[in-house]
Amino acid sequence: MRAYFIFLLLLCSRPVFGQSLADLERQLDSLLSKKTKSELVAGLGYGNNPAYGSKVPDYTAPLVMKTFVAPSLTYYHKSGFYAGFTGYYLFNAFQQPWFEWDATIGYDYTKNPKLLTGISYTHYFFADSSDVPLSPIDNELFTYFYYRGWWLEPGISLDFGWGRTTAEGMYYKETMRGADFNVIATLRHPFIFTDIFSSKDALLLTPSLSLTTGTANYYSNLKSFQYFSRSPKLKRYPPKVPLGEEYSLRQVTEFQPRALDLTVSVSYLFGKISLSPSYTVFKTFNMDETGLLSYFTARLSYIF
Repeated sequence: MRAYFIFLLLLCSRPVFGQSLADLERQLDSLLSKKTKSELVAGLGYGNNPAYGSKVPDYTAPLVMKTFVAPSLTYYHKSGFYAGFTGYYLFNAFQQPWFEWDATIGYDYTKNPKLLTGISYTHYFFADSSDVPLSPIDNELFTYFYYRGWWLEPGISLDFGWGRTTAEGMYYKETMRGADFNVIATLRHPFIFTDIFSSKDALLLTPSLSLTTGTANYYSNLKSFQYFSRSPKLKRYPPKVPLGEEYSLRQVTEFQPRALDLTVSVSYLFGKISLSPSYTVFKTFNMDETGLLSYFTARLSYIF
């Protein structure tokens, strides 16, 4: 078995759940063959998402974690541009199980041996009635930069989300507007092992340490909120609904350290198939949480 050090990054993302870095630099350039080609990738993600634990949402009670699967379809052009669509199905849902759909477009630049960068825009479509807490954040702009010239590779990501949502009842109409901005600093070192069972497979192992600083105004599925949105004790403020009135609700937090997390990502590639589990242990700041929390995600994908 041959072992290599290669400059790769596995970004753990939101209901996510899967690879980034142009999907492992297009599956390690088709297992080190360095072929530049366009690809259509079908994936199936697995993970947990905070949700209400009863049929009637209780804004004062802690959220519980519910399992979901996320089928996706993404087209990657050989130039670096890509576009994709993902749906999320929640198990044990009391209301609408298909609670979210995401549409993403982006660009990844991987041709420089010492610099890796990219940018993406995602629009989130949320079900009107679901077990997942309401959030105004339905747009996300995400960009990242990584220097790949050292053994320990530093990176920084910028994550901005914004939007609005409206909830209507018999005697009220609530409009929620908001924005969140986060900066994620990362250190990681990726490893790759080839020819494990055959000449067509490879194993990528990437430990990474990240510090996220920013705002946390709203419940959100932003990439930088991968730890925050999975906190099982995350509480929502109880809305005080004035009868017969329309009002706007806004919440503001300071720009401050949010969490420190350690992630170990693995991706096993065999021909056109890849299996990518990821495990994260994190510590939140300025929250009610004490001690360490963790979560697990996985993704299975096939390249056409």
